[in-house]
Amino acid sequence: MAPWLPTKDEKYGVVVWNFPRTREHHLPLQVGETVHILEASEGWYHGYSLRNRAARGIFPASLIHLKGAVVERRGVEESVVPAEMPMVQEITTTLREWVTIWKQLYVTGQLERYQQVKGMMYELMEQRSQLLSGTLPTDELLQLKKEVTGKIDYGNKILMLDLVVRDEDENILDPDRTSVISLFQAHKKAAQTVTQRIQEEMSPQQSVLGRSARQAASPSHSLYLCVRNFVCNIGEEAQLFMALYDPSEQRMISENYVIRWASTGVPQDIELLNNLKAIFTDLGSKDLKRERLFLVCQIIRVGRMDLRESYSRKLSTGLRRPFGISVMDITDITKGKCESDEDKQHFIPVHLAAADNDFLHNMIRKAVEGKDINHKGQGFWVSLKMLWGDLSQVRKDHPHLVDRSTVVARKLGYPEVIMPGKQGDIRNDIYLTLVQGEFDKGNKKTQKNVEVTVCVCDESGSVVQNVIYHGAGDKPVSEYRSVVYYQQRHQRWMETVKIAVPIEDVHKTHLRFTFRHRSSSDYKDKSERVFSMAFVKLMQPDGTTLRDGEHDLVLYKGDSRRLEDAGTYLSLPSTRNTSQMKMLTGSSFRMSGGLTVSARDSFQISTLVCSTKLTQNVNLLGLLKWRSKPKLLTGNLQNLMYVDGGEVIKFLQDTLDALFSIMMEHSDTDFYDTLVFDALVFIVGLVADKKFQHFNTVLEAYIRQHFSATLAYKKLIAVLTRYVDLASRGEPCEPLVRTFKALEYVFKFIVRSRHLFAQLYEGKETAEFQCSLQRFFLALNELMKSPLEGPTLLAQGAALKYLPSILGDVFGILDSSTLGASLRDFVGNLPPQRLLKQKLQSLTDIVTSTVFKSYECRELLLQTMVPTLRDLIEEGQEEDACVELLSSILEVLYKAQKRAEELQAQPGRGRRGDHGDAELVQVKRHIQLILEQLLHTINRRVIVLDRENALRSHYVACMATILSQMDKDHYSSYIKAFPSRSELMDFLMETFILFKDLIGKMVYPPDWMVMNMVQNREFLRAINQFATTLTEMFLSDGSFELQLWNNYFHLAVAFLTQESLQLENFSQAKRNSILDKYGDMRATIGAAIRDMWYNLGQRKIEFIPGMVGPILEMTLVPELELRKSTIPIFFDMMLCEYQLTRSFSRFEDELLRKLDSEVEGGRGDEQYKQLFENILLSCCRGHPELAKPGESFVALVTGLLERLLDYRAVMNDENKTYSMSCTVNLLNFYKEIDRQAMYIRYLYKLKDLHISYENYTEGAYTLLLHARLLKWSDEANTAPMQGAHSPRLRTQRQLKEALYNEIISYFDQGKMWEEAIYICKELAEQYESEVFDYEMLSDILQREAKFYEKILKVLRPSPDYFAVGYYGQGFPTFLRNKVFIYRGKEYERREDFEMRLLSPFPNAEKLKTTSPPGQDITSSVGQYIQCFTVQPVEEAAVRFKDRSIPEQITSFYKTNHVQKFSYSRPFKKGPKDPDNEFANMWIERTTFVTAYPLPGILRWFVVTSTTTTIISPLENAIETMVKTNEKIMSEINRHQSDPSLPINPLSMLLNGIVDPAVMGGFAKYETAFFQESYLQEHPEDKGNIEKLKDLIAWQTPLLAEGIRIHGRKVTEDLRPFHERMEQCFEQLRAKVESQYGVREMICFEDRRSGRPRSMAWGSEREWPSRAGDRQVLTEVPTTPKPVPRTSESNDRRNERKENRSSTFFAYRRQDPRASISELPEPKDEKRRLSRSMNDSSSDGKQTPPSRDAAGSQPSAPGLSLSPTGFGGRMKSASKVPPLPGKISPMVYETFLEQSDAAAAGKASTSPSAEESKGLKSQPPPPPPKSKRVSQL
Repeated sequence: MAPWLPTKDEKYGVVVWNFPRTREHHLPLQVGETVHILEASEGWYHGYSLRNRAARGIFPASLIHLKGAVVERRGVEESVVPAEMPMVQEITTTLREWVTIWKQLYVTGQLERYQQVKGMMYELMEQRSQLLSGTLPTDELLQLKKEVTGKIDYGNKILMLDLVVRDEDENILDPDRTSVISLFQAHKKAAQTVTQRIQEEMSPQQSVLGRSARQAASPSHSLYLCVRNFVCNIGEEAQLFMALYDPSEQRMISENYVIRWASTGVPQDIELLNNLKAIFTDLGSKDLKRERLFLVCQIIRVGRMDLRESYSRKLSTGLRRPFGISVMDITDITKGKCESDEDKQHFIPVHLAAADNDFLHNMIRKAVEGKDINHKGQGFWVSLKMLWGDLSQVRKDHPHLVDRSTVVARKLGYPEVIMPGKQGDIRNDIYLTLVQGEFDKGNKKTQKNVEVTVCVCDESGSVVQNVIYHGAGDKPVSEYRSVVYYQQRHQRWMETVKIAVPIEDVHKTHLRFTFRHRSSSDYKDKSERVFSMAFVKLMQPDGTTLRDGEHDLVLYKGDSRRLEDAGTYLSLPSTRNTSQMKMLTGSSFRMSGGLTVSARDSFQISTLVCSTKLTQNVNLLGLLKWRSKPKLLTGNLQNLMYVDGGEVIKFLQDTLDALFSIMMEHSDTDFYDTLVFDALVFIVGLVADKKFQHFNTVLEAYIRQHFSATLAYKKLIAVLTRYVDLASRGEPCEPLVRTFKALEYVFKFIVRSRHLFAQLYEGKETAEFQCSLQRFFLALNELMKSPLEGPTLLAQGAALKYLPSILGDVFGILDSSTLGASLRDFVGNLPPQRLLKQKLQSLTDIVTSTVFKSYECRELLLQTMVPTLRDLIEEGQEEDACVELLSSILEVLYKAQKRAEELQAQPGRGRRGDHGDAELVQVKRHIQLILEQLLHTINRRVIVLDRENALRSHYVACMATILSQMDKDHYSSYIKAFPSRSELMDFLMETFILFKDLIGKMVYPPDWMVMNMVQNREFLRAINQFATTLTEMFLSDGSFELQLWNNYFHLAVAFLTQESLQLENFSQAKRNSILDKYGDMRATIGAAIRDMWYNLGQRKIEFIPGMVGPILEMTLVPELELRKSTIPIFFDMMLCEYQLTRSFSRFEDELLRKLDSEVEGGRGDEQYKQLFENILLSCCRGHPELAKPGESFVALVTGLLERLLDYRAVMNDENKTYSMSCTVNLLNFYKEIDRQAMYIRYLYKLKDLHISYENYTEGAYTLLLHARLLKWSDEANTAPMQGAHSPRLRTQRQLKEALYNEIISYFDQGKMWEEAIYICKELAEQYESEVFDYEMLSDILQREAKFYEKILKVLRPSPDYFAVGYYGQGFPTFLRNKVFIYRGKEYERREDFEMRLLSPFPNAEKLKTTSPPGQDITSSVGQYIQCFTVQPVEEAAVRFKDRSIPEQITSFYKTNHVQKFSYSRPFKKGPKDPDNEFANMWIERTTFVTAYPLPGILRWFVVTSTTTTIISPLENAIETMVKTNEKIMSEINRHQSDPSLPINPLSMLLNGIVDPAVMGGFAKYETAFFQESYLQEHPEDKGNIEKLKDLIAWQTPLLAEGIRIHGRKVTEDLRPFHERMEQCFEQLRAKVESQYGVREMICFEDRRSGRPRSMAWGSEREWPSRAGDRQVLTEVPTTPKPVPRTSESNDRRNERKENRSSTFFAYRRQDPRASISELPEPKDEKRRLSRSMNDSSSDGKQTPPSRDAAGSQPSAPGLSLSPTGFGGRMKSASKVPPLPGKISPMVYETFLEQSDAAAAGKASTSPSAEESKGLKSQPPPPPPKSKRVSQL
């Protein structure tokens, strides 16, 4: 293979195909990863992925797409930077970061956010492609960058990623090249922008406001229009007039865009096809704020009078006739409510004129009301787009839209900005609108078809050629003809044309209007003459232009030749005025020249003059033409103040030229100086007005390019100084405030004038100019001293506000020191507390000016500013302004420092390098000044301010900025500057506390990553510097300060463990970014902490155990090297304490206590446990005295760690099952090591978990563990108290009583009333015998009585039990390869339980079998869960033996206090008998023993032992028969107890046994076991066969009693069914009694009245070997003895008491030897009604045999007073499923079998009461059985 050679160009690429690792040296790669290629060889590359730079390997070159990159530091430390533009790199990084979160959104079900992010990612990918294409125009590229950055910032915010800060060019800010204060302000601005964007996205109204704000930022706007197509059947040529229309004003606001359309359906100018573009310009912010705005098109056809006329006769042509209009509401587009796009097409339908009298203007007014029309597909297709900026800006930004062919349609009026000196903005347009007219028909029969012809004529009457424009995009014409409306007396045209007459000809031109009737016939039309004429002059006699607005013109009649003779009519009045109206009262009047005025006809026009050279104001005109009338100059200058501002602004250049020409031509006198100065201030004030703020550029352009008054500076500064002098002396000077407002531009004029003068005269009179400036500043400083109020105060405020605006112009004219001293005095002369806010703002403006960059000025100003800031910050006055000023100072100093460092670092140095050194020294001196006077003040202010105060973050940014500019010399000198050691200690103490507070409770939001990291970097520098001070000045014996060192350690640990430095929690991209820019600061501070600890020497003991927690917190940080270097500190602590006290108990206690909270809080992992164990064991074994105790300690801690990690792993699971297990493990651990406080803490955690899941029984048992730790005494509580009730309970008796009441409540909710009764008894004993509180005794006894009643009356469904095995190494250690018995919830199906069980382990596989799995499963890395139902095995209840106990009482003990559980699995063995499956049906019975009885403090316990037994088919048959008889007896007793029960379950049970159609059990048993052949093969089963026969015989009397009850309750509808069942039973009884003998039940009255009737039967413990030797407990004669009955009255009473009398049934058989035996007496009533099953086997009585033993031993039938004496669980009758037809009854019964009658096994011994209470003992939870809540 060829050697590996370093690559030169192939350095960077992207993976385009997945590459798995198949060999050792392969580098696994995924699509999209980027790789750094180091070497190449024969189609393979060697390098690493930029996701993980540590892993290197080889990979195929064919899978890599190479990209350009810049290689930095070639060689060992080589790195690559992609050569793509930064924006493309940012998009790439962003997409890689988003995609991970995007997948998680899908997994977690956040589909709405998922779709949103998906859309943004697709958009970013598309925009990235556009950026890479390199084909975008400059304007679109800039716009695209803004869109990309906006989308990235918005996406980062909603995905809770870091905020990106950028500069004005959308480039990401580099924190190494930006000051901390600038970073803070950039973060603040970016956060506001993103928040506003989110609000816009969430609220449409906010979105509109946001776009409106962006639009308002531009003073001028344009609307781009592109006509894509026009479809309309006109039939003649047409003219299309498109304009913008305001419906509220009912007028057009723009010029018309004219399109001449040919009759063929295309533009007349074929070159315009597909190029019909126009732009409506000069739209201002007011236009965009119009309530509604429409795009309107008027369609005028050119041709015949009537389209319906044919060409059969010669018709007049060329008539302009109305055809229709189109309107479109564009308000949303102009206001930015919807995004405009040049590619989107809008359809505008055509509204056709319905009649000849439809005026187009009226049609527009109606159309904008929004009425739908049937346009039949006729209309326009247009595209619209809003463009920001004036025409020149639009052409620059959008050259592909607005080119030379684009028609420009201007607004009817002025734009908001008129630039002087530009030809494009010199306008002289007069817009003429033909409004309306009224014409008498005269001698005609019908009204005239009036056509108005407009032309522009000179003084001689000659028509001026080509000065009239129909609109934009059309050629000029010499005359304009109006639209002809057919036979209308009142005409309303509203047609606008533009008159463009050269400025020099305006004074001698006028408009002439001629009126002519037009006929449809060409012959008649030619004979028509002009019947009237009107005119109006464009300029008035006083030289002003025709005023804007409507003009009612005088109509003249006469000979057509005279009407066109200008000499005849120009001397006549052109408009009607009041005086003339009084004269014109007749129909017509003869005027001179043969013309007549018609009073019947009228004509109105409207004009609008848009001219930058013509004015309609007399005063302004007088000033502009001042030379013509010099005597009126003073008045004209004074009247200028009253001219409308808009008019002055329009003629800004001419007005300024006039003012300065007056000043220059009167340079020898100061007569006009003040008037001109005031006029100049007035004009500058207009520009400063908000209304005309956009004219600043106009004024500045004038000063730079057109201003030429070289002597003006002398006069201007003289007047200005005189005004200030007057005010400083207290004399009234009303113009001064206005003058200060205009000060910036006044000084621009002064400086520009002086510059022109100096150029002209080669710098003469410089000293005089400087002296004049100094005189101005002296006067100004005198003004600032004045304490006067009123105008003086206003003048001082104005001076403070506006003086900084002149500094940029003055700087360089005056010496820096002189200017600095003047500014220092300017601010310093102001009396204290006077205009404080304005003063600070003025200082801020001075700091941001050019002046402050000068060292001399800065030196003088800082001497004033810094003390002022210190005093104000300390007092908390004007803090907003103070922090703004401080930020500005720090920013200037930062830039000056950077500039000096750059000069210093330049190669070659020389004079520049020396200058850099000097400037750097100067800057450091100023930093030292701020440091010494402000740092401590800022620190204290931050401590005082509330966290919510917005200024706090700004102060912290200032503090970090100061720290960032400090070097070692600054720190050293600052420390030395403290006058005493105590003051230094106070400063350090305050700083440590402040830093810890700022780190722990972050000042800035978490997504301000850059700001937080920069702050941390500066804090780290400061902490390390202060650590040096600690070591040098506070470590020796005489100077040691414990609290100071303690604060240092706590601060350092808090810094190390802060969230923003935990790199493991960040994405790979963010982690790499932080490491590259800042490194891992944890390693730096960790090493410092370690060194500082070892520096303590003998002082270490003073920090134990106080520092154990912080050091533990530090070592838990998941950084390997940090852990290795800091964990040995623990051994040092152990050794230190051991050497002093010969033990390290304090260290151990504190470590165990802190470890619990730290791990629970999320810290620590398996790696930490191993490192802790290995490192500490190694250290301990190296020290002989600590070897053994150290090993014990390490084992203790690692054991706790293991349990804590298990607990934490499942703590946040939705299923809290495993959290409870881990909690129990922990509380047991803490009990073992005698940590009572932690033990109680976890008890309550467990209780809270139980209660949250409604496990009230388990919650009660858990609380009981705490209660058992308490005594019935008045001793004070010593252990930490938990729970809401604990703080107010002082003694153990109070707490125990409260706990007992809570436990009773939980037992009640869990329906464990037997347990609650026991607690009640204990409480009652205390109330009765100890505290003698009979009131409480009464309450508790009443509660106890309620519980007894609930036991008998409230339905309690028995829970199911499930065996669950967790197999495989994938489970946590506390579950791995273990089996648990779970107690199910009420009515919980196994399917639901399994689903709940599997939810925490979605990858676990459920085993299908119930047999234990093999080693292949238990050793595998997967997860396997096995689950099946088990039956509780009831232990023998001796006190219930031979008693008639209601089922409600006994059923409780069948499923509670159970520790053994069985599972029966049927299997076939031996020869198969297809006709009888019972012959070989064997049962494998597995018995599980749990660690503790259920229920307990958990709903499950681990299985500690398992045994398996085999049940033969015969024993199985006996068990089945016992259960069947038991079911019958249970149903009988239930119906005896409650006659209201439904009969259906009893019907199903009886019918299933007696009906031959479903019967089969007896016959199958007889066939299988009662044959002689079976007895010969199995002689040992003879006793069991007799037992089975006896059970069959016993079933007959039970069935008889059941059928009797059924017959009593059956309804008539079911009577046939009952009779059928009786017939079957009689047949069955006859057969059974003939073969197996007769059995009968005998009824006895219970001694106690009020007991429910019950029947019991059962088997005794031993059966005789022969049936004839059976023992009979109750024998009766052959004739049945009548059952004793109560009286009739008692019967009725008993019925009213719901049949509460009870009977007891026994059997009889026909055996004369039998005798009656007495019933056993009931046990002592004081004995407990519920007791742990194990106690019954430890009280000296005989242990009952297990069911297995009972099933295999011969015995005789007898009495058992439990209704379910054969054991097992009885389900509610309503829950028993119907018997399937295809399953054998015996098989079905087998699968429904319950637990054994008595459990076999060893009885467990119970610890003593004293042992159960001691924490050092090992009692299992729940408490030992000798102290169980209830006992039998």
